[in-house]
Amino acid sequence: MSVLYAGDVAAMEAAGAALAKALGDAGAIVYLSGDLGAGKTTLVRGVARGLGITGRVRSPTYTLVEGYELPGGMLYHLDLYRLSGAGELEFLGIRDLEAPAHKVFIEWPERVAEGSLPAADLLLALSEAGEGRRIEVQAISPRGAAVVERWLAEMGEANGVRAENTPADSKLPL
Repeated sequence: MSVLYAGDVAAMEAAGAALAKALGDAGAIVYLSGDLGAGKTTLVRGVARGLGITGRVRSPTYTLVEGYELPGGMLYHLDLYRLSGAGELEFLGIRDLEAPAHKVFIEWPERVAEGSLPAADLLLALSEAGEGRRIEVQAISPRGAAVVERWLAEMGEANGVRAENTPADSKLPL
């Protein structure tokens, strides 16, 4: 597991833009957990900007899913906080979102039954850290491990974000 510290909103968006570069052309499933206001949507906004999306990037709090076209795929941002049952996942077309070139970011994955979502490549747990935010990063798949390696190399100490490694056996609760 690795930990990133973003000093402010701009740093959180910079972390997201660096994640977008680390994802490259490949798809990924990313679970985002953290309290309300922890910065989940801000991070995804940074990813969207890093992928070249210039229009408005909205929180999917009320729409549940927002999609953005990319060359060769899609960026999907889901917010499961308001789901009332697993049946709503099927209504959202959750299985259709999983494709090799799609980048899928799912907020509040813990709100649905285990096995109801596509398997994650990355788990990101966001929390407040003084004036900034802490992002605990755990790779779940080989694809996720490759993304984390590229992401950390992309980040360095630039743009108000710093990284540190933690013991390899550390796990994030989900």
